[in-house]
Amino acid sequence: MAERKILLEGGTGEYEEKKSRFIATLKPVKSPEEAAAFIEEQKKHYWDARHNCSAYVIGKNNELSRCSDDGEPSGTAGRPMLEVLTGEGVHDAAVVVTRYFGGTLLGTGGLVRAYTQAVKEGLKNSSFAVEREGIRLLLALEYSDVDRVLRCLSEEGIKPDSSDYGKDVTMEVTVASEKAEVLEKRLTDISDGRIMTERLGECVFFERV
Repeated sequence: MAERKILLEGGTGEYEEKKSRFIATLKPVKSPEEAAAFIEEQKKHYWDARHNCSAYVIGKNNELSRCSDDGEPSGTAGRPMLEVLTGEGVHDAAVVVTRYFGGTLLGTGGLVRAYTQAVKEGLKNSSFAVEREGIRLLLALEYSDVDRVLRCLSEEGIKPDSSDYGKDVTMEVTVASEKAEVLEKRLTDISDGRIMTERLGECVFFERV
């Protein structure tokens, strides 16, 4: 399956051009309503700015997308911002770039460059996750093996989805399909075969990148 990169946590970034400040703010969104609310929120926050231009992409294939120049010359702000999101392969994200006018006109090329660069700066300070095919595993282990199992999972970048500390210990974990067999072998090796693993089924999950 084609990997889909979503915005996990939004960030901010700033770009300056001839004393005009361009402040980009990103946020994960799941619907046009969420995007609209975020855009309105930013406009209220930066109420004294000359422009609050925006763009968003939503859906598996970015089937829902929209952009606004918010008073800038047509095609110089919203469209370039949208193209950065799609060009970076980002899904389910909204961005607002706030401009504080510095007194000098930038021209069409200057505006496109400034809005583009501002979004890129915001993306640098954001975090993302990639949609992956995975397998859910049930681990059954003894208390004596808990520390080494947690250490092994940590080294593989895996956190237990759930844990049950009863008479014995069970954990459920999600692992990328191509890593499942390797993890099962590692767990068997570190416990001399004491750890039992059971595949509960296939799934789709998001892995931080």
